[in-house]
Amino acid sequence: MNYIVFDLEWNQSPGGKEGSVIGFPFEIIEIGAIKLNDKLEQIDTFHQLVRPKVYRKLHYKILEVTHMELEVLNREGRPFPQVVKSFLDWCGDVKNDVRFCTWGSMDLTELQRNMEFYYLENPFPMPLLYYDVQKLYKLLGGGEKVLSLDQAAEEMGIEEERPFHQALDDAYYTGKILGQMGFEKVKEFLSMDYYQLPQRKEEEVYLTFPSYNKYVSRTFETKEDALQDKSVSEIICPQCGRTLRKKIRWFSVNQKLDLGLGTCPEHGYVRGKIRIKKAEGGELYVVKTTKFVGEEALEEMSRRRQEVKKKRLERNKAKRQAQKKRNYSI
Repeated sequence: MNYIVFDLEWNQSPGGKEGSVIGFPFEIIEIGAIKLNDKLEQIDTFHQLVRPKVYRKLHYKILEVTHMELEVLNREGRPFPQVVKSFLDWCGDVKNDVRFCTWGSMDLTELQRNMEFYYLENPFPMPLLYYDVQKLYKLLGGGEKVLSLDQAAEEMGIEEERPFHQALDDAYYTGKILGQMGFEKVKEFLSMDYYQLPQRKEEEVYLTFPSYNKYVSRTFETKEDALQDKSVSEIICPQCGRTLRKKIRWFSVNQKLDLGLGTCPEHGYVRGKIRIKKAEGGELYVVKTTKFVGEEALEEMSRRRQEVKKKRLERNKAKRQAQKKRNYSI
């Protein structure tokens, strides 16, 4: 298997959100990539500019970061459909022989969003698993703070041989970090891109990692619909696979996060996290993670549930008082 380490540069509406095309916030203007073999040795490169079609003026932030010139993009760039076809042909068999690697989680999503804008067929597998090198670097002890690519390269002592913030150069530095950070230690921690989501129950995704399990649901109309689904609401032991009795039933921390705690008679406490996310079409889907936790988690989650309950009671009380004031003023 080859590793495709790639980076995108994109433009956005120079007028801000008001001038942005719905469903198309970022227009790709550059694709850069390096191809690594299974020993993480560089064997090829790809670089092409894209001629802007939608946002024909560069946003000032893009100018500041990339130092690109619109004249160069118009003169040397090609239409996006041609560029992405060249890129995918260069990558090889994206369903079987390629693993994409990026710095951060946005590039694959934006690539697919740009392809859909041009009505291009999506060739990627579902689920689309990839390596988020930024996440892997943090897992290996890069600290609590999420570092930018140039910060991580400096921290690793990688010599600055070329400028940052251009697609091929950033792909080069991402590949350098990947090759030097101890990749084998975190190789099992794949990320999943959520642009393509399960549409039917049988397509739902179950992933197993060394320290936790992940479940990705199909889409639902409402949060209530999602939480009523058995696959969403049950807590499964990551070790033996049995459905667990809940020591602490699911409770909402906020609109996007629910917590619960199950207990396995053989393997102990299992904490569940349900994150509610919004799909491209506006529907909702669930990313649920489960992992083993110690005895202290029971006390911590009990305390947190009480705090949530107390805040909810206070909000309801404030609402009732506000309603009374409105009634008296009528």
